[in-house]
Amino acid sequence: MGVIAGTWFQLPDLGLVIALAMVTVLAAAALGGILIPLILIRLGADPAVSSGPFVTTVTDVVGFFSFLGIASLWFGLR
Repeated sequence: MGVIAGTWFQLPDLGLVIALAMVTVLAAAALGGILIPLILIRLGADPAVSSGPFVTTVTDVVGFFSFLGIASLWFGLR
């Protein structure tokens, strides 16, 4: 997706920012998908029913902040 975005908008730096943000979001989603159900089991909640909204929230929040944060750091340094 980073290559496609960089080619589409003719901005290779944008492609790099998108690729880094996607890797960050995927890592956070994997970590949240593992840890949140384990925490819910410890709390006595059914993880199959209640983990979906929490994992989605973590993924969305990390996605927004990682893209905007990486973009502001990358383009702010130039």
